[in-house]
Amino acid sequence: MTRSCLIALVATTSLQGLLAGCGTKAAPPVGPVNTVPMPDATIEKAELMPVPTRPWPSTKRQDIVDTMFGKKIADPYRWLEDEKAPDVVAWMTAQDDFARAELAKLPKRDAIAARLKEVFYYDAVSAPHHAGGRFFYTRKFANKEKSIVFWKQGETGKEQVLLDPNTMSTDGTTGLGGWWPSYDGKYVAYAIKEHNADETTHYVMEVATGKKLSDKIEGTKYSGASWSPDNKGFYYTYVPPVSDKISVADRPGFAEVKYHLLGEDPRTDTLIHESTQNAETFIGGGISRDGHWLFVSVQHGWNSTDVYFKDARKRGAPWQTLIAGTDASYDVTAWKDVFYVNTNEGAPRSRIMRVDPAKPARANWKELVPQNEATLEGFGIVGGAMALTYLRNAANEVELRDLNGKLIRNVALPPLGTSSGISGEPDEDTGYFSYTSFTEPQVIYKTSIKTGKVDEWARIKLPIDTSKFETEQVFYPSKDGTKISMFLVRKKGTAKNKANPTILYGYGGFNVSLTPSFASSRAVWLENGGMIAIPNLRGGGEYGEDWHRAGMKLNKQNVFDDFIFAAKFLTAEGWTSSEHLAIQGGSNGGLLVGATMAQAPELFKAVVCQVPLLDMIRFHMFGSGKTWVPEYGSAENEKEFAAIYDYSPYRRAVDEGPRKYPALLMASADHDDRVDPMHARKLAAQIQFAQVGPAPVLLRIERNSGHGGADNVKQAVEQTADVWAFLLSQLQ
Repeated sequence: MTRSCLIALVATTSLQGLLAGCGTKAAPPVGPVNTVPMPDATIEKAELMPVPTRPWPSTKRQDIVDTMFGKKIADPYRWLEDEKAPDVVAWMTAQDDFARAELAKLPKRDAIAARLKEVFYYDAVSAPHHAGGRFFYTRKFANKEKSIVFWKQGETGKEQVLLDPNTMSTDGTTGLGGWWPSYDGKYVAYAIKEHNADETTHYVMEVATGKKLSDKIEGTKYSGASWSPDNKGFYYTYVPPVSDKISVADRPGFAEVKYHLLGEDPRTDTLIHESTQNAETFIGGGISRDGHWLFVSVQHGWNSTDVYFKDARKRGAPWQTLIAGTDASYDVTAWKDVFYVNTNEGAPRSRIMRVDPAKPARANWKELVPQNEATLEGFGIVGGAMALTYLRNAANEVELRDLNGKLIRNVALPPLGTSSGISGEPDEDTGYFSYTSFTEPQVIYKTSIKTGKVDEWARIKLPIDTSKFETEQVFYPSKDGTKISMFLVRKKGTAKNKANPTILYGYGGFNVSLTPSFASSRAVWLENGGMIAIPNLRGGGEYGEDWHRAGMKLNKQNVFDDFIFAAKFLTAEGWTSSEHLAIQGGSNGGLLVGATMAQAPELFKAVVCQVPLLDMIRFHMFGSGKTWVPEYGSAENEKEFAAIYDYSPYRRAVDEGPRKYPALLMASADHDDRVDPMHARKLAAQIQFAQVGPAPVLLRIERNSGHGGADNVKQAVEQTADVWAFLLSQLQ
């Protein structure tokens, strides 16, 4: 399953990647933000404090102090947590207007935007999905803002538009959140979202006629559609709305698995599995392709899964526990009455187990593919074979094995690249896989599982001379001596030079792996003489679950140390200097750069912090924060509080007071319903207050945009142009 930036879509039989995060692979909060102190906390006073004159809009400070576990905690910008308050709305408008006006003045900004338009608008096609003799796929067009879903009858049939998000709203704010054809290809369930938020509503369309059916299912945040083999309906995860009994923060814990029968009122949909009512978990489910086995998974963070199953052919059959209560993850695929389990139980780099559903006890599981030196990242059954995707030193390898685990062949891939792994149907010989690298745009290949024949299916062609770029992988020691791998991407012939403008980009959390992939935006940075460094920090998934756990909860400081020592390595090796080095990250990566800036501001000239978590004492009270407690811990736990307080960027910045900070571009989104934008507002205000150096501190707020940004090319061009121009103005 694909892992992305903090939260990914829920798969039909697994939640392995739920709430994960970024850049690979949001509606406003409902009701007032909860500003009630947590247990053992008391507000001592709330008085306005004077604010020194600054070039940016002024921000009031309040003398609010909490006491937790005997420690006093100042929170001068708590008032900025309530985005619906009129004074907060006015403040956001003033900050964003100021930031955009300053960014528009930068000398290279317009030229960069013009170049980004050339490379962001291009033609591309996805690998097809087969269903009932029909082919479904997406096309991106050089003259369109959003990709369009097409279908055709057979491989040579006439191409027809199925879903075009470019026409779904006059202002472009309505987007497509996902689509799932029925097995016979007659229907497609699809998710619609506003402002690229995580919140979605499911609809159903009849493919042949393009007729939109009456089915409308609200509350499908983080849900796909798992069709029943009779094509009469689908299973999905329902997340109820905020109410007097369900807060925004508690909402994920009230998710339920339901079944929707086409044509029926969603309010009468069958409850398949009740909610956990535990906000630190999320639930999802789906049915096996033959309709025999129904699965439900309960995900506890990113390192523990409970899996339940039942015989869907027997009315009233009870739920059985496949696995529960272990400190490991399990991703289950069912095929021909055998369960194949991808798990890191007893194997931090993961292995494949086989389970007979008639004898599901853990003692009866059989190992098919043992753990090896590479990390098993993905697994599926295609053409009657097991398709496995591995990571070796943060680059992908792909192999095929028979259903008994015997190696059939390795799929040849160039080095230092990323592959999607082979996708396809378990009973069809044709599979598809992709390859990309930092210097190679994505290529999609079609392959025969039986013969191994490989043909190119589609290639992205861009007006970029990628032969001018190169990638090098290096290794450096972190603070505790742990060896960290890092990719250096640059123009060929770039020599070590302390004046090289360099971006250090990282993530380091939620088992997310940063692997080589091409991005047009990076190409424009390289064309402008910049270099990019991407380390594989602890907390990620590049080297297995042990690597992940070494950067979570009480070990989170390891991630920041890894990042800081990457910067020290780059300067010690002579690739750049602190005057020409910037750090960038988003979401959990925003926490990374926020913490790093707070701990070592002297190492960097500029910081780009995007849709971040920053107030780690209160993060679990907002957005989807409680689902991240298994990853970060909670400030309500005394031992975890001590660790969290120490690295929380907002808390550290408040405690440090006035000091010289690097130039800061804080990038937020106005409809981020995943990571509450209060984090960005509060730290931006504090750094503006505390900045004693000459460097700017800007808060840019992307409009009609969710956690992943806007879903149209125009806004991507504008935002990227602002970021690159800001960094070049500081680093060159």
